[in-house]
Formats: sequence, structure tokens, C-alpha cells
Amino acid sequence: MDLELFNQAPEDDLRPALQACCDVPDWVAAVLAGRPYDDESAVLRAADDAARRFTAADVERALAAHPRIGERAEGEHKEAAWSRKEQAGVSTDDATARELAEGNRAYEDRFGRVFLICASGRSAEEILAALRQRLDNDPEAEAAVVADELRKIALLRLERVLTTEEVSA
Repeated sequence: MDLELFNQAPEDDLRPALQACCDVPDWVAAVLAGRPYDDESAVLRAADDAARRFTAADVERALAAHPRIGERAEGEHKEAAWSRKEQAGVSTDDATARELAEGNRAYEDRFGRVFLICASGRSAEEILAALRQRLDNDPEAEAAVVADELRKIALLRLERVLTTEEVSA
């Protein structure tokens, strides 16, 4: 949708698209509250600022909508379609797929949550290297990395809403 439609759409029409970007109610409310925006950069700045205030509970809620890296998101909802697009570069051979699955399990055992990374434009090998490196993080450092990766994903998806997507999610 264009900026004019984004600024003028009823909140109830726009909210599902924003929730598909990032299912954090305070983030969605902050983006909605900033309307009308002068330009797309202003929308993204407001969204970025709101994302930098994610709490641990916000991150956990948002992670529920994200599949494991290397696994194909199922369903026809907007988040699943975006996830499939974002992970398009994560095509793997059997050995890499096994390593990603093993890495996902090790990560979940260590941190108690799904491994999250902004996969857009990254190869499976790059993601696997990042996963392995992040397994060495302490829980506090990793929580900060996860929140930042979630912020990146939210902004990437919001850019799609502003440039290519319909109002409905």
C-alpha cells in the first residue's frame, strides 16, 4: 500500500498487516499512533524506535509466529508466506539440513526458545555459522541479539507492507 493509504486506513484494517510484521501489541500501537507520517522513512524510524523497546515478553510472544530456521512455514497466512520468502536462500542439501536441525535443537536446549535470525538474503551456510557462533553467547547477550533480529524482521516486513502489500493480512 502507499503511504497515503497507510496513513488513512482505519486502525482495524491496518492492525492485521502490522501484526503480521511483528505480533507485539505495543509495537503495533506505537506504529499506529504515529500516523500520519510524512514519508516512508518516518514510518520505519517510528517502527524501529518502538522495536528497540521490546521486552522479553514481547520477544517471546513474537517468536511464537516464527518457524525454526530451515523449516518451511505452513499455512496461507501472511506471516507464513513472508517466512517462506525470507528463508528462500536457505535451500539446503541433506547434510546442511541435518546440521541446521541439530543446531536448532542445541539452541533450544541452551536458550529455551527457537533460534531467530533475519534470514533474508543469507545462505544456509551463513545462517548455520551464525547459529553456531550464537550458541557461545551467554543468555543475556543472546536475548539482546534475538530482540535485534526480531526488530530487523519487523522492519523488513513493514517495508513490504509500505511498498507491495495490500491492507489486509
